[in-house]
Amino acid sequence: MAQQGNQLDQERFCCSICLDLLKDPVTIPCGHSYCINCVKTHWDKEDEKKIHSCPQCRKTFIPRPVLVKSTMLADLVEELKKTGLQAAPADHCYAGPEDVACDFCTGRKLKAVKSCLICLVSSCEKHLQPHYDVAPLKKHKLVEPSKKLQENICSRHDEVMKMFCRTNQQCICYLCSVDEHKGHDTVSAAAERTERQRELQLSRQQIQQRIQDRDKDVKVLQQEVEAINGSADEAVKDSEKIFTELIRLMEKRSSDVKQQIRSQQKTEVSRVKELQEKLEQEITELKRKDAELMQLSHTEDHTQFLHNYPSLSRLSESTDSSSINIRPLSYFEDVTAAVSQLRDKLQDILRDTWTNISLTVTEVDVSLSQPEPRTRADFLKYSQEITLDDTRQCLSYSCHADRFITWHQVMSRESLIGRCYWEVEWRGKVFVAVAYKNISRAGSSDECVFGCNNKSWALNCNQNDYIFFYNNIKTPVSGPRSSRVGVYLDHRAGVLSFYSVSETMTLLHRVQTTFTQPLYAGVWVSSYEDTAQLCKLK
Repeated sequence: MAQQGNQLDQERFCCSICLDLLKDPVTIPCGHSYCINCVKTHWDKEDEKKIHSCPQCRKTFIPRPVLVKSTMLADLVEELKKTGLQAAPADHCYAGPEDVACDFCTGRKLKAVKSCLICLVSSCEKHLQPHYDVAPLKKHKLVEPSKKLQENICSRHDEVMKMFCRTNQQCICYLCSVDEHKGHDTVSAAAERTERQRELQLSRQQIQQRIQDRDKDVKVLQQEVEAINGSADEAVKDSEKIFTELIRLMEKRSSDVKQQIRSQQKTEVSRVKELQEKLEQEITELKRKDAELMQLSHTEDHTQFLHNYPSLSRLSESTDSSSINIRPLSYFEDVTAAVSQLRDKLQDILRDTWTNISLTVTEVDVSLSQPEPRTRADFLKYSQEITLDDTRQCLSYSCHADRFITWHQVMSRESLIGRCYWEVEWRGKVFVAVAYKNISRAGSSDECVFGCNNKSWALNCNQNDYIFFYNNIKTPVSGPRSSRVGVYLDHRAGVLSFYSVSETMTLLHRVQTTFTQPLYAGVWVSSYEDTAQLCKLK
């Protein structure tokens, strides 16, 4: 009771500003007392307002009161000092709900400044002193205050867990190592911490590298946004100029082209910004993860480190940006060219030319994080339903504009743009091809044959080997024989790939070029005994 009374006396004679015993105390008109220097400093800050207040009750005074030292209160404080008592600890020294409290303090506990991993207690500065003065205690391991010291105790043996079982991936005590963990791969917690610390540093390096990579990706995407916007603006400007000359005939088409460009521009910019935001979010998450790992790396408690390491060391799946490789290709410039062609060929405006304009606008497509598929399931996501404009039974029918007069070859009705995949089942000697629609159809020259001109690409499949043809240049192709060939087309990226399809997908040949028109699938058979059939994949 006497101790509580002394504590109360101390608090009664403390300045509420500096939280120490009053020094040269003064009492202001509202009755509250402060150190003279403390209240002067407080009022100096209020001089500009011309109104001075009490820090406790907030009562205001006009004008600024004259401060006079309280002699009686000063004498009481001096008397209190003579008793050997010290000022009450400031409130910020007491342990709050979120703080680690000293295990030795009675009554209102002070904040702990250290925790001992040997004693398994937390101490304030006063009660920690023996760890600095007593020789045996000096050898104890002191760490930052922790509320989880009991997690360091083995629940079975009530011993400090200083060992780590690599077999079971858990912290154990020495008795565990000779009991239920006997024969397991065990090391000291310190040794395991050293090993995991190296892994942690490697993880941080990986995170930092990914942050750098994502920063670069974000910058590239920002440049792409600017390029798309600039190209779209130029295309709109040029298109409007050309359509002005054809205003009486083309007013509706001019509006449609402008709308298509803006719509595609909005779509592509939205896609780029979506990935950009995703990468920025990943950067933020990686930075947060890096900060957590850095904090974990500074943890002095090996057990706590090992408790927290598994959950913090796992990295989320990275956003795949390996294919963000923006090439300086045109975006909407082809629209302008198509519109110019429209001006020169008014007679075709309602048929082929308008179709070309629409396809050209739609073809603007920024390749973002979509590398070439690897498994057949991935390829089938791009499967394309294809129908031929002719069949074997039709070869004896009368000629029409889209028929090949001499050669046993046909093309699809559907144009192929974007990403497409299809498969051809073949027997004998067959050409699996793609071609522009304006490939020659009449006559027997190379201009009509798949792979023998610059308007078609073809893979010759036969029982002995594969041969790739383009512009009448032959390229031998090696690969496993299969009765089924898969064709993957990424029109925007200029990629055309042929695969041998069996239980696995084996790349036979890949073409990297720039396609200037929509493509059409084609097949060519050498004789009536040979067959080629487009497979239904959906």
